[in-house]
Amino acid sequence: MKEIIRKKKMRMATEENLPFSLWITILHGISQVILIENWVTGLLFLAAILTTSIELGVIAFLSSAIGAGVAYLGGADPKQIQQGLFGYNSVLTGLSVTLFLTGTFSWVIALTGALIASLFTASMMNLFKNVGLPVLTFPFILLTWIVLLASYRLDTFRITKNVVPQDLSHWQLEIAGPIDWLDAFFSGIGQVFFLQGVIAGVLLFAGLFWAGWRIGLYAIAGNVVAVAGAFLLGAEHTLIDLGLYGYNAILTVIAVGIVFKDGHHPLAPVSAMLAAFLTAPLIASVDTMLLPFGLSALTMPFVICTWLFLGARKVLKRI
Repeated sequence: MKEIIRKKKMRMATEENLPFSLWITILHGISQVILIENWVTGLLFLAAILTTSIELGVIAFLSSAIGAGVAYLGGADPKQIQQGLFGYNSVLTGLSVTLFLTGTFSWVIALTGALIASLFTASMMNLFKNVGLPVLTFPFILLTWIVLLASYRLDTFRITKNVVPQDLSHWQLEIAGPIDWLDAFFSGIGQVFFLQGVIAGVLLFAGLFWAGWRIGLYAIAGNVVAVAGAFLLGAEHTLIDLGLYGYNAILTVIAVGIVFKDGHHPLAPVSAMLAAFLTAPLIASVDTMLLPFGLSALTMPFVICTWLFLGARKVLKRI
């Protein structure tokens, strides 16, 4: 009898805290885009999105909720749901589809993509547990590419005029013009959420430093290393200005240097900075490969670099 009463009290306590837990879970889904489990950070990230676009802010919130909802209904581990691990790929998919597609059904496709992203994340979790590597943002990347490529065969999927396939035989590298280094710095982190501008960047960095000063410092260092590396390697000044050489480095340096640094790795800071630098030539390479299809590299350089270093750590224990 006492056990039944105890369980009833626990269930009632859970139900009382459900609204708060739901809000926490949704915000965790947003903060996990940059590998952080912190609801205040998620709130600051959401504020950064809303300052740029109310529409994108609503899409991000709903996408995170959909990702968590699918995981809950599907019977996923409650702890992983609460951590936001089924939300971040949904958030990115919802944002990318909203930005790259146009037309009456773009919202419906975006939110449906958020739903599928949660399923894809669960599938990849199961697959990757055998190799000991994190899923990261790979589900979001692949789903976004699939949706954009489907637009050439399905009339409902209508891409924006910004998504333009280009012939590599006529490609010319344009490296002239000044660089607004301040804008490039803050847009570097903003591009994680497809944002630009100083205000959004400040709010995103505030979210990082709230989660931990080391996370914030690593993000700044990785951003600087990648942007400086891209400039020295002769990258297009326009792309540096837009922050397109910074966001992959920020994600990579946090992943390699902090989040997935299990055990004693004395050379981890060096590895993290090297990984951040490598994202610069890698994004140039991936972008070039995708140019004929009109696709963006998205966070693929981050995924490749992080897998590279985390996989190497299984043999090279000191890095």
